[in-house]
Amino acid sequence: MKTKPLRYAVLLIIIAISLSCTAFAQEISIDAGGAVLIDASGGRVLFEQDAHKKLYPASVTKIMTLLIAMEKLDEGQIGLEDRVVISNNAANMGGSQLWMEPGEVKTVEQLLKAIAVASGNDASVALAEHIAGTHEAFVQMMNQRAKELGMENTNFVNCHGLHDENHYTTAYDVALMSRELVKHKKIFELTTIWMEDIDVGKEGRFKTFTMVNSNKLLRRYEGVDGLKTGSHSQAKYCLSATAVKGSLRLIAVVMGAPTSEIRFAESAKLLNYGFARFNSVPIASKDDVINQLKVSKGKEKEINVKPGTDVNILVIKGQESSLEREVVLPKTIKAPVKEGERVGEMLIKQDGQVIDRIELISDRTVEKAGFFEMLKRLIVDWVVPE
Repeated sequence: MKTKPLRYAVLLIIIAISLSCTAFAQEISIDAGGAVLIDASGGRVLFEQDAHKKLYPASVTKIMTLLIAMEKLDEGQIGLEDRVVISNNAANMGGSQLWMEPGEVKTVEQLLKAIAVASGNDASVALAEHIAGTHEAFVQMMNQRAKELGMENTNFVNCHGLHDENHYTTAYDVALMSRELVKHKKIFELTTIWMEDIDVGKEGRFKTFTMVNSNKLLRRYEGVDGLKTGSHSQAKYCLSATAVKGSLRLIAVVMGAPTSEIRFAESAKLLNYGFARFNSVPIASKDDVINQLKVSKGKEKEINVKPGTDVNILVIKGQESSLEREVVLPKTIKAPVKEGERVGEMLIKQDGQVIDRIELISDRTVEKAGFFEMLKRLIVDWVVPE
């Protein structure tokens, strides 16, 4: 029998593959308690190191505070010009703050800037109270949103990040909420502010407070436009950084770095790693008409089919030409059809394997045709056959 040489050859192939995978995985290491790099578009993990280890987030917590605020703005529950009275609870929160006074008034937009730029704990609590009524109720909203995002190893106790033994998250979970936050383009108007003055205090005795962004990568790394730093003695130094080059946006999270400078250096290392190895390939725009689909028994006979969002697929550089797309639609769809209704999907394939599925939707609403409309159509089709 000649099975031994065959087995030996197979074993060598397996070892070679294992070694190459190990080498790829170990090309970089990060000096931190936990780290992760993801593609913001699809959420693919490009690098991870202790990414699911529970750690203290410090002010990186405020990513969730900002996310909920952005969502409430989109829903119309709050407005940028809403006037917020600073409570005693907010003014006396401690930690990083703007030293606002109880009873002074700030707009929601001013509070958002104070959180995103100066990491104000007083601003965070004031905004939380404005949205939910109480700080405690807002924290419940934070934990509910974390659950919805799949942040399985996270528990929030406050909206600002001051230390509490029961206030923790992971690098991966921070990446999840960061990915959700960057969907709100308004946030970059805030996180890219390097320095800005704000008047604090009650009317008649204002004092100027200069807000300075602690995210040094804004000045050091081309393409960085957010997101949030955090630090205290138990959490050490944390950062969720995001950068964009071309159509590729990456999110790099470093938690528990030993120093502030190492935090920024390791985040830059992660971003360099991602931009050097991966490319984002545009597949379709949300406004592209992918195909037409016939509508049965509708007031209109067909609809246009398009993606629900812009579609970009992440690939290893050099493998762009291996991508293919396949549209999967029924022959007809029965009325009524709603605008935005899912009617099919687009399969993205690489080397014959499906790597992503994109929802295809109707571009319009088509009501069901009435009896007389259907009768008229039947007669016309009979008299003038196609």
